[in-house]
Amino acid sequence: MNLRFVEAFYWVASLKSMSRAAEKLFITQSAMSSRIAALEEELGALLLDRRDRQIRLTVAGSRFLVYAERLLAMQREIKSEMGSATARALSLRLGAIESVLHSWLIEWVQHMRQTQPGFELELTVETTPVLVEQVRRGTLDLAFAALPAAGDGLRSRALPPMEMVFVGHRELHRRRRYALADLAALELLTFQRGSQPHVALLDLFRRAGLEPPRVHTISSISAMVQLVEGGFGVATLPRAAAQRLAERLPLKPLACEAALTPLPVHLSYRHDPSSGVPAEVIEAVLAFSGAAPAAPRAAWRARRADNRQGGAPRRRAPSEP
Repeated sequence: MNLRFVEAFYWVASLKSMSRAAEKLFITQSAMSSRIAALEEELGALLLDRRDRQIRLTVAGSRFLVYAERLLAMQREIKSEMGSATARALSLRLGAIESVLHSWLIEWVQHMRQTQPGFELELTVETTPVLVEQVRRGTLDLAFAALPAAGDGLRSRALPPMEMVFVGHRELHRRRRYALADLAALELLTFQRGSQPHVALLDLFRRAGLEPPRVHTISSISAMVQLVEGGFGVATLPRAAAQRLAERLPLKPLACEAALTPLPVHLSYRHDPSSGVPAEVIEAVLAFSGAAPAAPRAAWRARRADNRQGGAPRRRAPSEP
Protein backbone atom coordinates (compact mmCIF):
# COMPACT_ATOMS: atom_id res chain seq x y z
CA MET A 1 0.00 0.00 0.00
CA ASN A 2 1.42 3.38 -1.04
CA LEU A 3 1.65 5.58 2.04
CA ARG A 4 1.51 8.70 -0.08
CA PHE A 5 -2.00 7.67 -1.07
CA VAL A 6 -2.86 7.01 2.58
CA GLU A 7 -1.53 10.45 3.54
CA ALA A 8 -3.58 12.04 0.76
CA PHE A 9 -6.75 10.40 2.08
CA TYR A 10 -5.92 11.42 5.66
CA TRP A 11 -5.61 15.11 4.76
CA VAL A 12 -8.76 15.15 2.63
CA ALA A 13 -10.65 13.57 5.54
CA SER A 14 -9.11 15.97 8.10
CA LEU A 15 -9.48 19.20 6.12
CA LYS A 16 -12.75 18.14 4.45
CA SER A 17 -11.54 19.62 1.20
CA MET A 18 -9.74 18.19 -1.82
CA SER A 19 -8.21 21.56 -2.72
CA ARG A 20 -6.97 22.31 0.81
CA ALA A 21 -5.43 18.85 1.08
CA ALA A 22 -3.69 19.33 -2.26
CA GLU A 23 -2.35 22.69 -1.08
CA LYS A 24 -1.12 21.09 2.13
CA LEU A 25 0.82 18.39 0.24
CA PHE A 26 2.02 20.74 -2.52
CA ILE A 27 0.39 18.75 -5.34
CA THR A 28 -2.30 19.56 -7.87
CA GLN A 29 -5.95 18.81 -7.16
CA SER A 30 -6.03 16.35 -10.05
CA ALA A 31 -3.05 14.49 -8.57
CA MET A 32 -4.86 14.39 -5.23
CA SER A 33 -7.97 12.92 -6.87
CA SER A 34 -5.84 10.31 -8.64
CA ARG A 35 -4.25 9.21 -5.37
CA ILE A 36 -7.63 8.84 -3.67
CA ALA A 37 -9.02 6.91 -6.65
CA ALA A 38 -6.00 4.57 -6.67
CA LEU A 39 -6.41 3.92 -2.95
CA GLU A 40 -10.13 3.22 -3.31
CA GLU A 41 -9.42 0.81 -6.19
CA GLU A 42 -6.80 -1.03 -4.12
CA LEU A 43 -9.11 -1.33 -1.11
CA GLY A 44 -12.13 -2.18 -3.23
CA ALA A 45 -14.29 0.33 -1.36
CA LEU A 46 -15.53 3.90 -1.81
CA LEU A 47 -13.92 6.05 0.90
CA LEU A 48 -15.33 9.49 0.09
CA ASP A 49 -18.82 10.65 -0.75
CA ARG A 50 -18.37 13.61 -3.12
CA ARG A 51 -22.03 14.47 -3.72
CA ASP A 52 -23.19 18.12 -3.42
CA ARG A 53 -19.57 19.29 -3.73
CA GLN A 54 -18.99 18.37 -0.09
CA ILE A 55 -16.50 15.85 1.22
CA ARG A 56 -18.04 13.23 3.48
CA LEU A 57 -16.57 9.95 4.67
CA THR A 58 -18.43 6.81 3.77
CA VAL A 59 -18.79 4.04 6.35
CA ALA A 60 -15.73 2.37 4.83
CA GLY A 61 -13.90 5.72 4.84
CA SER A 62 -14.55 6.25 8.55
CA ARG A 63 -13.22 2.77 9.30
CA PHE A 64 -10.15 3.23 7.12
CA LEU A 65 -9.34 6.63 8.68
CA VAL A 66 -8.49 4.83 11.93
CA TYR A 67 -6.03 2.58 10.09
CA ALA A 68 -4.63 5.54 8.13
CA GLU A 69 -3.77 7.35 11.37
CA ARG A 70 -2.02 4.22 12.68
CA LEU A 71 -0.06 3.71 9.47
CA LEU A 72 1.13 7.32 9.31
CA ALA A 73 2.02 7.35 13.01
CA MET A 74 4.05 4.18 12.54
CA GLN A 75 5.80 5.68 9.51
CA ARG A 76 6.74 8.75 11.52
CA GLU A 77 7.94 6.62 14.44
CA ILE A 78 10.13 4.50 12.14
CA LYS A 79 11.66 7.58 10.52
CA SER A 80 12.36 9.10 13.91
CA GLU A 81 13.92 5.92 15.28
CA MET A 82 16.03 5.06 12.24
CA GLY A 83 17.25 8.63 11.85
CA SER A 84 17.98 9.24 15.53
CA ALA A 85 21.74 9.09 15.07
CA THR A 86 21.79 11.93 12.54
CA ALA A 87 20.58 15.50 12.65
CA ARG A 88 17.12 15.79 11.11
CA ALA A 89 15.69 18.80 9.35
CA LEU A 90 12.90 20.58 11.21
CA SER A 91 10.79 22.74 8.93
CA LEU A 92 8.02 24.82 10.51
CA ARG A 93 5.37 26.98 8.91
CA LEU A 94 4.80 29.45 11.71
CA GLY A 95 2.29 32.28 12.02
CA ALA A 96 2.26 35.03 14.66
CA ILE A 97 0.56 38.29 15.50
CA GLU A 98 2.88 41.30 15.65
CA SER A 99 2.61 41.56 19.44
CA VAL A 100 4.34 38.18 19.81
CA LEU A 101 6.86 38.99 17.08
CA HIS A 102 7.99 42.17 18.85
CA SER A 103 8.09 40.53 22.30
CA TRP A 104 9.80 37.11 22.49
CA LEU A 105 9.39 35.31 19.14
CA ILE A 106 12.79 36.34 17.71
CA GLU A 107 14.51 35.09 20.85
CA TRP A 108 12.69 31.77 20.53
CA VAL A 109 13.66 31.43 16.85
CA GLN A 110 17.32 32.04 17.75
CA HIS A 111 17.07 29.37 20.46
CA MET A 112 15.59 26.88 18.00
CA ARG A 113 18.30 27.65 15.46
CA GLN A 114 21.01 26.86 18.03
CA THR A 115 19.41 23.70 19.43
CA GLN A 116 18.07 22.36 16.10
CA PRO A 117 20.82 22.58 13.42
CA GLY A 118 18.33 21.62 10.70
CA PHE A 119 15.75 24.21 11.74
CA GLU A 120 14.03 25.95 8.82
CA LEU A 121 11.38 28.61 9.28
CA GLU A 122 8.56 29.91 7.08
CA LEU A 123 7.13 32.87 8.99
CA THR A 124 3.79 34.59 8.41
CA VAL A 125 2.91 37.73 10.40
CA GLU A 126 -0.82 38.41 10.22
CA THR A 127 -3.90 39.33 12.23
CA THR A 128 -5.62 36.78 14.46
CA PRO A 129 -8.55 35.93 12.12
CA VAL A 130 -6.17 35.22 9.23
CA LEU A 131 -3.83 33.06 11.34
CA VAL A 132 -6.68 31.04 12.86
CA GLU A 133 -8.06 30.30 9.39
CA GLN A 134 -4.63 29.36 7.99
CA VAL A 135 -3.80 26.89 10.76
CA ARG A 136 -7.30 25.43 10.44
CA ARG A 137 -6.83 25.00 6.69
CA GLY A 138 -3.49 23.28 7.22
CA THR A 139 -1.31 25.97 5.61
CA LEU A 140 0.39 26.68 8.97
CA ASP A 141 1.86 24.15 11.40
CA LEU A 142 1.46 26.39 14.43
CA ALA A 143 0.27 29.90 15.18
CA PHE A 144 0.41 32.46 17.98
CA ALA A 145 -2.81 34.48 18.00
CA ALA A 146 -5.26 36.19 20.32
CA LEU A 147 -7.81 33.40 19.75
CA PRO A 148 -7.41 29.61 19.61
CA ALA A 149 -8.00 27.63 16.43
CA ALA A 150 -10.40 24.70 16.59
CA GLY A 151 -10.79 21.77 14.22
CA ASP A 152 -9.82 18.19 13.48
CA GLY A 153 -6.16 17.49 14.18
CA LEU A 154 -5.69 20.80 16.04
CA ARG A 155 -4.67 21.49 19.61
CA SER A 156 -4.49 24.79 21.49
CA ARG A 157 -2.71 26.00 24.61
CA ALA A 158 -3.39 29.27 26.39
CA LEU A 159 -0.13 31.15 26.90
CA PRO A 160 0.39 33.85 29.54
CA PRO A 161 -1.50 37.01 28.50
CA MET A 162 0.61 40.00 27.53
CA GLU A 163 0.47 43.10 29.73
CA MET A 164 -0.68 46.12 27.69
CA VAL A 165 0.49 49.68 28.37
CA PHE A 166 0.11 53.17 26.97
CA VAL A 167 3.26 54.21 25.10
CA GLY A 168 4.25 57.79 24.35
CA HIS A 169 7.18 59.89 23.15
CA ARG A 170 9.93 60.24 25.74
CA GLU A 171 10.26 64.01 25.22
CA LEU A 172 6.62 64.88 24.65
CA HIS A 173 4.98 62.87 27.44
CA ARG A 174 6.95 63.68 30.59
CA ARG A 175 4.32 63.36 33.32
CA ARG A 176 5.15 60.88 36.04
CA ARG A 177 1.60 59.55 35.99
CA TYR A 178 -1.39 60.01 33.70
CA ALA A 179 -5.09 59.99 34.50
CA LEU A 180 -7.49 58.54 31.95
CA ALA A 181 -8.91 62.02 31.45
CA ASP A 182 -5.44 63.21 30.41
CA LEU A 183 -5.11 60.40 27.87
CA ALA A 184 -8.64 60.96 26.56
CA ALA A 185 -7.52 64.41 25.38
CA LEU A 186 -4.75 62.91 23.20
CA GLU A 187 -4.72 61.12 19.86
CA LEU A 188 -4.92 57.40 20.72
CA LEU A 189 -3.56 54.60 18.54
CA THR A 190 -4.51 50.95 18.91
CA PHE A 191 -4.88 47.77 16.86
CA GLN A 192 -7.42 47.17 14.08
CA ARG A 193 -11.10 47.83 14.65
CA GLY A 194 -12.85 45.01 16.50
CA SER A 195 -9.63 43.51 17.85
CA GLN A 196 -9.29 42.72 21.55
CA PRO A 197 -7.04 45.76 22.27
CA HIS A 198 -9.41 48.08 20.40
CA VAL A 199 -12.51 46.83 22.19
CA ALA A 200 -10.72 46.80 25.59
CA LEU A 201 -9.52 50.40 25.13
CA LEU A 202 -12.98 51.73 24.33
CA ASP A 203 -14.45 49.75 27.23
CA LEU A 204 -11.85 51.17 29.66
CA PHE A 205 -12.84 54.75 28.85
CA ARG A 206 -16.54 53.91 28.75
CA ARG A 207 -16.44 52.46 32.28
CA ALA A 208 -14.75 55.67 33.47
CA GLY A 209 -17.47 57.79 31.87
CA LEU A 210 -15.05 59.24 29.32
CA GLU A 211 -15.26 59.48 25.55
CA PRO A 212 -11.90 59.86 23.80
CA PRO A 213 -12.31 62.20 20.81
CA ARG A 214 -10.16 60.16 18.42
CA VAL A 215 -9.11 56.51 18.45
CA HIS A 216 -7.07 55.52 15.40
CA THR A 217 -7.04 51.82 14.48
CA ILE A 218 -3.83 50.53 12.89
CA SER A 219 -2.97 46.92 12.08
CA SER A 220 0.83 47.37 12.21
CA ILE A 221 2.94 47.89 15.33
CA SER A 222 5.68 49.36 13.14
CA ALA A 223 3.28 51.98 11.81
CA MET A 224 2.03 52.82 15.31
CA VAL A 225 5.59 53.19 16.56
CA GLN A 226 6.51 55.55 13.74
CA LEU A 227 3.46 57.69 14.47
CA VAL A 228 4.31 57.91 18.18
CA GLU A 229 7.92 58.66 17.32
CA GLY A 230 6.71 61.47 15.08
CA GLY A 231 4.68 62.94 17.94
CA PHE A 232 1.27 61.98 16.55
CA GLY A 233 -0.19 60.44 19.70
CA VAL A 234 -0.13 57.65 22.31
CA ALA A 235 -0.33 53.95 21.42
CA THR A 236 -1.40 50.83 23.29
CA LEU A 237 1.28 48.12 23.01
CA PRO A 238 2.43 45.03 24.90
CA ARG A 239 4.84 46.09 27.64
CA ALA A 240 7.47 43.59 26.48
CA ALA A 241 7.41 45.05 22.97
CA ALA A 242 7.46 48.63 24.29
CA GLN A 243 10.51 47.93 26.45
CA ARG A 244 12.39 46.41 23.52
CA LEU A 245 11.53 49.33 21.25
CA ALA A 246 12.47 51.89 23.94
CA GLU A 247 16.05 50.59 23.86
CA ARG A 248 16.60 52.18 20.45
CA LEU A 249 13.73 54.66 19.99
CA PRO A 250 12.54 57.72 22.00
CA LEU A 251 9.56 55.82 23.41
CA LYS A 252 8.47 55.01 26.96
CA PRO A 253 5.59 53.23 28.70
CA LEU A 254 3.34 55.74 30.45
CA ALA A 255 2.29 55.17 34.06
CA CYS A 256 -1.50 55.34 34.21
CA GLU A 257 -4.08 55.23 37.00
CA ALA A 258 -6.02 52.51 35.16
CA ALA A 259 -4.66 49.30 33.70
CA LEU A 260 -5.41 48.09 30.21
CA THR A 261 -6.84 44.60 29.76
CA PRO A 262 -4.03 42.09 29.02
CA LEU A 263 -3.84 40.67 25.51
CA PRO A 264 -4.63 36.92 25.45
CA VAL A 265 -2.24 34.71 23.47
CA HIS A 266 -3.00 31.18 22.30
CA LEU A 267 -0.72 28.61 20.71
CA SER A 268 -2.57 26.52 18.12
CA TYR A 269 -0.82 23.70 16.29
CA ARG A 270 -1.44 20.63 14.20
CA HIS A 271 -1.26 17.35 16.04
CA ASP A 272 -1.63 14.57 13.53
CA PRO A 273 0.11 11.27 12.77
CA SER A 274 1.81 12.44 9.57
CA SER A 275 3.25 15.86 10.33
CA GLY A 276 2.54 16.89 13.89
CA VAL A 277 4.64 19.55 15.59
CA PRO A 278 7.43 17.84 17.62
CA ALA A 279 7.05 17.89 21.41
CA GLU A 280 10.36 19.71 21.88
CA VAL A 281 9.03 22.62 19.82
CA ILE A 282 5.96 22.95 22.04
CA GLU A 283 8.14 22.74 25.16
CA ALA A 284 10.42 25.50 23.90
CA VAL A 285 7.39 27.69 23.13
CA LEU A 286 5.97 27.19 26.61
CA ALA A 287 9.32 28.05 28.20
CA PHE A 288 9.89 31.21 26.19
CA SER A 289 6.35 32.45 26.63
CA GLY A 290 6.50 31.95 30.39
CA ALA A 291 3.89 29.16 30.42
CA ALA A 292 6.47 26.66 31.69
CA PRO A 293 9.80 26.79 33.59
CA ALA A 294 12.08 28.99 31.49
CA ALA A 295 15.18 26.79 31.62
CA PRO A 296 15.71 26.83 27.82
CA ARG A 297 15.31 30.60 27.73
CA ALA A 298 17.73 31.18 30.61
CA ALA A 299 20.28 28.76 29.15
CA TRP A 300 20.08 30.41 25.74
CA ARG A 301 20.60 33.87 27.23
CA ALA A 302 23.59 32.64 29.22
CA ARG A 303 25.17 31.12 26.10
CA ARG A 304 24.57 34.30 24.14
CA ALA A 305 26.22 36.38 26.88
CA ASP A 306 29.21 34.02 26.90
CA ASN A 307 29.52 34.20 23.12
CA ARG A 308 29.55 38.00 23.22
CA GLN A 309 32.45 37.85 25.67
CA GLY A 310 34.42 35.44 23.51
CA GLY A 311 33.53 32.38 25.55
CA ALA A 312 34.60 33.84 28.88
CA PRO A 313 32.38 33.15 31.92
CA ARG A 314 29.63 35.70 32.41
CA ARG A 315 30.60 38.30 35.00
CA ARG A 316 28.11 39.02 37.74
CA ALA A 317 27.00 42.52 38.51
CA PRO A 318 27.86 43.75 42.05
CA SER A 319 24.19 43.48 43.07
CA GLU A 320 23.82 39.86 41.96
CA PRO A 321 23.95 37.17 44.66
